[in-house]
Amino acid sequence: HSLWTTKVGRPVWQPLPPVHHAAVRFFERRDGVTTFCTGLAIGGLAVHSKSLRKHRQARFTALAGKKKKKDAGPESVYKASVLLPNTEFSQRAQAKTREVEIQNLWKNEQVYEKLQDQSHPNGSFTLHDGPPYANGSLHMGHALNKILKDTINKFKAVTGHKVKYIPGWDCHGLPIELKVLQNLKMAERKALTPLKLRECAANFAKETVQEQRSSFERYGVWGDFEEPYLTLLPKYEAAQLGIFEEMVQGGHIYRGRKPVYWSPSTRTALAEAELEYPEGHTSQSIYVAFKCTGELPGEFAKFDDLEVAIWTTTPWTIPANRAVAVNPDLEYVVARAEWDPEDGRPPRHLVVAEGLREALAELLQARLTVESSFKGSLLEGLKYEQPISGVESPVVIGGDYITTESGTGLVHTAPGHGQDDYIVGMKYKLEVAAPVDDAGNFTEEVGLASLVGANVLKDANDKVIEILEERGTLLKRKAYKHKYPYDWRSKKPVITRATPQWFASIDGLKKDVLKAIGEVQFIPENQANRMRPMIEGRSDWCISRQRNWGVPIPAFYHKETGEALLTPEVIKHVKGIVSEKGTNAWFELSVAELLPEEHRGDAESYEKGTDTMDVWFDSGSSWAYVKEILGAPVDLYLEGSDQHRGWFQSSLITSVAAQGHAPYKSVMTHGFCVDENGRKMSKSVGNVIDPRDIIEGGKNPKTQPALGADTLRWWACGVDFSSDVSISQAILATCASDVTRIRNRARFLLGNISDFNASSDSVVYDDLAVVDKYIISKAEAVFVQVEKDYSSYNFASATKALDRFISQELSALYLDLAKDRLYIEAKDSQIRRSSQTVLRWLLISSAQVMSPVLCHLAEDIWQFLPGEKEPSVFLSGWWKKFPGRPDEAQQIIADFARALDARNPVNLALEKARAQKLLGGGVEARAVLTVVEGSEMHSALSAIASSPHQAADGLKILMGVSELELVPVQTLPDVEESEEAVLPVQQRSEELGVVATLTRADGLKCERCWIRCKTVGASAAHPTLCSRCVSVVQGLGMTSAPTPAGLPV
Repeated sequence: HSLWTTKVGRPVWQPLPPVHHAAVRFFERRDGVTTFCTGLAIGGLAVHSKSLRKHRQARFTALAGKKKKKDAGPESVYKASVLLPNTEFSQRAQAKTREVEIQNLWKNEQVYEKLQDQSHPNGSFTLHDGPPYANGSLHMGHALNKILKDTINKFKAVTGHKVKYIPGWDCHGLPIELKVLQNLKMAERKALTPLKLRECAANFAKETVQEQRSSFERYGVWGDFEEPYLTLLPKYEAAQLGIFEEMVQGGHIYRGRKPVYWSPSTRTALAEAELEYPEGHTSQSIYVAFKCTGELPGEFAKFDDLEVAIWTTTPWTIPANRAVAVNPDLEYVVARAEWDPEDGRPPRHLVVAEGLREALAELLQARLTVESSFKGSLLEGLKYEQPISGVESPVVIGGDYITTESGTGLVHTAPGHGQDDYIVGMKYKLEVAAPVDDAGNFTEEVGLASLVGANVLKDANDKVIEILEERGTLLKRKAYKHKYPYDWRSKKPVITRATPQWFASIDGLKKDVLKAIGEVQFIPENQANRMRPMIEGRSDWCISRQRNWGVPIPAFYHKETGEALLTPEVIKHVKGIVSEKGTNAWFELSVAELLPEEHRGDAESYEKGTDTMDVWFDSGSSWAYVKEILGAPVDLYLEGSDQHRGWFQSSLITSVAAQGHAPYKSVMTHGFCVDENGRKMSKSVGNVIDPRDIIEGGKNPKTQPALGADTLRWWACGVDFSSDVSISQAILATCASDVTRIRNRARFLLGNISDFNASSDSVVYDDLAVVDKYIISKAEAVFVQVEKDYSSYNFASATKALDRFISQELSALYLDLAKDRLYIEAKDSQIRRSSQTVLRWLLISSAQVMSPVLCHLAEDIWQFLPGEKEPSVFLSGWWKKFPGRPDEAQQIIADFARALDARNPVNLALEKARAQKLLGGGVEARAVLTVVEGSEMHSALSAIASSPHQAADGLKILMGVSELELVPVQTLPDVEESEEAVLPVQQRSEELGVVATLTRADGLKCERCWIRCKTVGASAAHPTLCSRCVSVVQGLGMTSAPTPAGLPV
């Protein structure tokens, strides 16, 4: 047909004889030029293609997510008959606002509270929260910790456990004091009284608690945030004093002068858990010869210049030296040390360990010739001259800490500056000398005026070395790089110094504590033996601190004798006062008011102590505060791996001392957060990631977009937290992509059940299509595995299994196979309702299963779920098996799974055909599957070929082609590779026993379903449709092909 226009750019409508709905070609004349054009003939009308551009639409496969091509062609007039997904569930998470809306929904619906009021067939589950320090903003370690706890709690809650989570905060101690002092001007600091400091510290801690609480809740964490436990609460402080009372009653608390870790920078004693050991510390180590004195015993008498050689990395402790210790079982020698003549040094006779003689010779650049050898025990009783004071001191027997790994094998012993030294000193009744003040400066007790005032961490080492060199006792000075303790708060070195302190005796508790450890489950299992050696090697616990902000040790001291008054009765009385007024009462009330009645008459003779308790004693008492609510022992403690020497241990010691058992049944640890290169996060390195920036977005939205709390939760639960965990913007981007993919799959499911009424449209299990039964079996297996992983706290495995199922079995397989019947079949057809029944069950179950981790997404899905439901996904319970599904395995599902394998050779053949431009896709293809007759594959394919729901799971649907023929043979034919790009294309799989042969499908392409079918054109009323689609559109009342909207009739 030739069509002409009389006006440029205006379509021409020319009546044509009635013809089938088909594409037509025609000429158009513009400005005297004739061009060849395309159009559409519809019921006697020729329509210019330009008039159809605004109606263009990709078919249902494109509508499912593929991008339209620029010239996709005219829109089908049957568009309205295709049942495309329909939902208001947003494709974008819009997490900054939507997550907050969901959190408000939880609060308004009181979901956390309702879960506690429900029946709990599985009893209670108690996870006791370790208190973070209330001294600043949260970091990634906090986020990891709290999200893991919340995931566990949510899982336990939805699986029939009663879960009550009481968040806590550590509010006392030096870090908060320092924060307060940093915010004060110099004049304000000078005017600061203990009570005013405590008031400022309490206010700062409470403000920080509110800030951190807001962040935790933004992570999606549930808990009793309205009634948390704070270590500054009077009730908490009273509970802590109750533990202290029990320990005093049991004889576990004493006062003594012992070496403790002391921080000159913060002027207080420290516990081991308050130390850190940064890399790169260098000490000035020295090798010194102490001259032996008096009458030398036995074979030593022949050496009139005998000296014992020692090595130390703390030269400043030499003035406090009171002995030299040896290992009785090591081999020692008297070695003649000789230097080259040009060195100008006289020979010496040095006592050293034989195992270190050669290393020392190299170090000293001298020849060490053995003149006598003997066991270390022979050295006991030998005397030497202390090189600073000149006092005669003994050689003593030490312990197995004396080795031949380094040094000389003889250990300089200063009982006031080392724990091993102190133990040896007690054995030999040595003086516990520590001539160092709180600031780390030498006092007059040091014995030399030139040393008084020197700081042991600054100039004292050089001054002591200078004196030793002047007196001829210095053998060698050498820089020594090693790990050295630093104050974890001030980040400055500490010293070991004997001071009067309060101690908890570990020796008296050690046996019971070790027994309790043996009854605890450690997660991961490789952490089981980590705490035991710490307890076995632990010295007594110094529990006193020289600070104002803390729980006072309720001791009174006699003004004349200095004797301490600390009895269970005194503590009990003070505890009663504290429970009402808080520990400020210790600073506010008089001695008479604080003493119990039986001691009140002697009040004038006593003064209050000024020591406060170690903050690890504070947090280690938390089990006592929550005991009435959570019970004891609780099910789980979960913190970072460093808490084996911190909160886990302090809680264990106090609990065993006060109630005879551990406060927990299980202890679980996670690693630290590092960057993608394994480096610790540091502001100086610039690799710190703020959890708030992940959720809300950073300063630069392009590099730090707002990813939402669910992305942060997906990361936390997707990593192997048994060791250090990596995080970076690239890792977070991957996590965000995972969450978005899951969201979009959920959106697809929601869109396809928008017209489904579960009460009237559901299909029973026995009537489901085979493919529907198959996906149910796969889903249930995954959900069972995820539940098992959740139960064992293997969240990484759980999230991977869930993500893999949604991406592969559900999306890439089932949804791909189901699209045709969901979009094309009649709305109320059984095979469509069959799929919708399964989709709704899958959606509900998936939301329930993902809810402990992706709590916001699960709730968002739930709120858009059509039909009657609980107000929250968390109130709907845990996933349940598909109703009516038998427990035993079904052969037809096994056959379907095996038949799926045949897709591989078909897909490979399709790829070849596409690459050679022989076929555009599976809908253009006819497949012949040649299989060995009687084989398992033949049986499986035959079973699927005879299933009653061929439109849902027939072989051509399964293989993604328009036609399929199954051909059994005795022997699998060979496949000849053609060098020319011609059909047929073949692919052989020896393993499966299948040959797939592809040719072009017969018939025309159905305009509505796109499948090539011989029935297309059979209907005069709908000439472009296949018989299936004709039946569907006629059921909708379309007796003939409709006219496109907007076209003239």
